[in-house]
Order: sequence, then structure tokens, then C-alpha cells
Amino acid sequence: MKKKLEASTAKYIVQQYVAACGGPAALNAVKSMYAVGQVRMQGSGMVAGEDEGITATPVRLGKGNFEVGGFVLWQKNPNLWFLELVVSGFKISAGSDGKVAWNQSSTQPSQAHRGPPRPLRRFFQGLDPRCTASLFLDAACIGEQTINGEDCFVLKVETPADILKAQCSANTEVIHHTVWGYFSQRTGLLVKFGDTKLVRVRSARGKNDGVFWETSMESIIDDYMYVDSVNIAHSGRTLTTLYRYGGAVNHRRRIEEKWRIEEVDFNICGLCLESFLPPSDMNNDH
Repeated sequence: MKKKLEASTAKYIVQQYVAACGGPAALNAVKSMYAVGQVRMQGSGMVAGEDEGITATPVRLGKGNFEVGGFVLWQKNPNLWFLELVVSGFKISAGSDGKVAWNQSSTQPSQAHRGPPRPLRRFFQGLDPRCTASLFLDAACIGEQTINGEDCFVLKVETPADILKAQCSANTEVIHHTVWGYFSQRTGLLVKFGDTKLVRVRSARGKNDGVFWETSMESIIDDYMYVDSVNIAHSGRTLTTLYRYGGAVNHRRRIEEKWRIEEVDFNICGLCLESFLPPSDMNNDH
């Protein structure tokens, strides 16, 4: 009974969120999207989600100083997207052609990601309300919390075991992946998004002496404005922390990103499947 109550409450919160973002008619009218944004990063190393192509690759960022960069993003549906991000002379490209998600950087070859393709994490920062609504439709409402003076409902989603298994490889095991959404009780809008993923990497010898990588990200989402009847978040702050433990030496990296959307447009002409094809040098065995 408690789980049914949590699920029904979550569906009501998601319905309120869809209404606050413009309503089903406005959201369903969006067939494709284009966005350009600015980013300012600061931290001990550059670490982001694997869908943005930065995992254990550090970028030298001056402590106390922000490095400035930008990104451009195209999307045709949640599983057809392409992102290009440039910060401090470091370039990352990532995308999904609906069958496989991939990434490449200026220092590493292209790599494919195991498991079914999933939407880019930036879509959940208020940029794609339909994607956010779909993600939390089967969530559980686990309580309430105040975020920056806003009383919020907290929704939680655990990635199913079969999807976690599909993302595993011979040397990696995805143990859990959990996301949280904090929805304002006053406006219905998403004001905070959380994401934690734990992966175990076994040694090449196949013994049980592997290490654990835990990536945690929290985004504060702000500055909602209407674009063609759709309420889109235009700025925010994301804090990413990467822990490595279980080996001889433990590591911790942390980066703060401040981002702002400069331009958003919908229903872009000329976007086709060829616009989202992975690079020809992609390593499908990743």
C-alpha cells in the first residue's frame, strides 16, 4: 500500500511539473531542439558523467579560478542527440544514434557505451521537460525537503537490475545508479537534480582486487523562461564529485560548473539520422 501511495503521489507531481512547463500540447509539439550554452568550471580535475565523455581524464583547472567554455547541443528525440563541449582547450564530443551512445575527446579515441542508449544528463537540468517527466513517471515520492527556500517534493528512481546488467562488461560491474528530483511545491518546477552511480572495475587479472568508482552529481536549476510556450531552465550550478576507493590509493576529484543557456530553438529543419552517426573510429568493444 505504501509503494502504491508513493507511486501515485509521484505521478501527480510529474503531472504538475508538465503543466508548469507548458502543458502536454506544448511539449508534444517539440520534435527537435538546438541549444547553445556557456560553462564556467572550477575544481581539482574535470569530471562529468560518462555520457559527456569525461570519466577519469583530468583537465588542469586553476584552483580559485574559473575556466570558461561553451557547448552546443542538438536533439531529435531523447535517444538521438549530439553534444560538443569545449573548456580550457579540451574538447569533448558525445552522442547517441538511437542504438549506441558514444563519446570522444581531444586526448582519447572514440568509445561506445554498453547497454541501451540513454538521454544526455543535461536534458534533466530543465532543458527537456518531456525527458524529465518520462524519467520520474515511475519514481517513488520519498518525502519533502527545502531547497534554496523552496519546499520541494523529493522523487527517487532506481535503475532496474536488467539495465544495470546490460551496462556491465567483462571488467566492469555497475552496482547501482540512483537519481533524485526535487520539485517545487509552489511552482511545480524541477529545482534540483541528483545522480549517483557506483561502478566496480576489476583488475586485468580477473581477481577480486578491483576498485570502485562512485560519481555523484547535484544540479541546482534556475532561471526558467518560456521559449515557444515551453518553460525552459536557462541557468544553474552543478557540483560533481568522483571517488575512487578500494585500491592501494584512494582518490577524490571535485568540480563545480556554472552554466547558462544562451539560445534555444525548437523544430530544427535538416536534422536527420546522419546528423547523429558515431565517429568512424569508434571502439565498439568499450
